[in-house]
Amino acid sequence: MSNYQIPKLPLDFDLETKAIMKKTAAARSALAEMKGAALSIPNENILISTLSLQEAKDSSAIENIITTHDELYQGDYLKQEFKSIASKEVHNYAEALRWGFETVRQKGFLSNNHIIQMQATLEENDAGFRKVPGTELKNEQTGAIIYTPPQSHNDVVTFMSNLEQFINDDDICDWDPLVKMAIIHHQFESIHPFYDGNGRTGRIINILYLVKVGMLNLPILYLSRFINQNKTDYYRLLQKVRTEHAWEEWVLYILDGIEQTSLQTIKVIEGIKNLMLKHKKKIRENTKFYSQDLINNLFNHPYTKIDFVMADLDVSRLTATKYLDELDQIGILKKIKLGRDNYYINTDLYNLLSNVNQTRYV
Repeated sequence: MSNYQIPKLPLDFDLETKAIMKKTAAARSALAEMKGAALSIPNENILISTLSLQEAKDSSAIENIITTHDELYQGDYLKQEFKSIASKEVHNYAEALRWGFETVRQKGFLSNNHIIQMQATLEENDAGFRKVPGTELKNEQTGAIIYTPPQSHNDVVTFMSNLEQFINDDDICDWDPLVKMAIIHHQFESIHPFYDGNGRTGRIINILYLVKVGMLNLPILYLSRFINQNKTDYYRLLQKVRTEHAWEEWVLYILDGIEQTSLQTIKVIEGIKNLMLKHKKKIRENTKFYSQDLINNLFNHPYTKIDFVMADLDVSRLTATKYLDELDQIGILKKIKLGRDNYYINTDLYNLLSNVNQTRYV
């Protein structure tokens, strides 16, 4: 079992080794390219809707909360209608991420109160920071205790206050923000401030910190799929810092994830842009009701339905049904009946996102 003593931040040694500096440069370059690519999509909500839901799905999968794409896309957060408990949890994650993004973008900082609010959205409770001792992290296979986080509420609050300052005071440490993000994530997971939802909340903080420092303009760094595909290394390196102070290995792992994720996300953005142009051309050539609002609706997520089109285009049910049925007839959408609802699937977008999920990071 680890007897790790959580350090106060900033760390009292220079972490920016030659290897970390070299990897940081590559990660920064890829992230900047991704940020630029995102500007090519005229409606930012398309990327927020599609990629935040993918991030939510994979971040939840790390915690063994598993749902299918079909269950996910059939969910309706506003109506609180979901096909499974896991699907509901993933939608809660996406909502917490979207709320956090809007809050950080408006206010310019990420407070502990914001973090508590996001975790409350994830877990649907208002328990806040842990008050009762007894939390232990165990090996899933053996049940052995591998790490005991701070037990007293006062210690949790003290460490989280220090972390809050480290997140928001750019003058407290001159390390690159990507290196700081890796430190913030490890520190948060080691404090383990909540009874549940620490892993998912911590991965939301990753994205929001980069928004806060201006390295992302949208919450679309799809880092959880990299972590999910390299989960053994993720947990091994989290623990190796605690047992061997192996900070360099941990930071290099996170930087590699940022670089690979950014490059893959660029391909997704380009794919979405090309599909939007293709669908726009086909709708214009074969119908009389093309509009940008319609295109935006079709690309907010792969499944749409009559109620969504009515709301987004401000049209009657009869008109929305006519539009969707005609798009089904010309091959833009595929109409399916699930229970009492008709869904219209943007199969090209569905296949693009599904293929992304099958791509493996190495």
